[in-house]
Amino acid sequence: MKLPKTKRDLRAELDRQMAEYLQAGGEVKEVAPGVSGREDASGPLTPLFTPRASNEERTPVNEVVAAVEARRQGQPPKTQPQPKRQPRKRIVLDDFGQPLRWEWVED
Repeated sequence: MKLPKTKRDLRAELDRQMAEYLQAGGEVKEVAPGVSGREDASGPLTPLFTPRASNEERTPVNEVVAAVEARRQGQPPKTQPQPKRQPRKRIVLDDFGQPLRWEWVED
């Protein structure tokens, strides 16, 4: 299994590539803070994705939406099903308050 590169590995690879670039005669230009990389920084941002230009006609579905809403209005609200109550044990006492037996009672 090939292990993913760690940040340390990525940093070392980037340093090595920069050193090779500088040795080959490349130079690094410094850019002043606040300068934009856009060609026309004064204008608005241009969208990355242009909308599809299509001549397709859209199908109106107002009647379908109205029918679905009408069905939804007519339905009774959903109620939560009542959980089945479990039988519980109840003690049966005699006339003097002494326990006689246990019996199962469903409420």
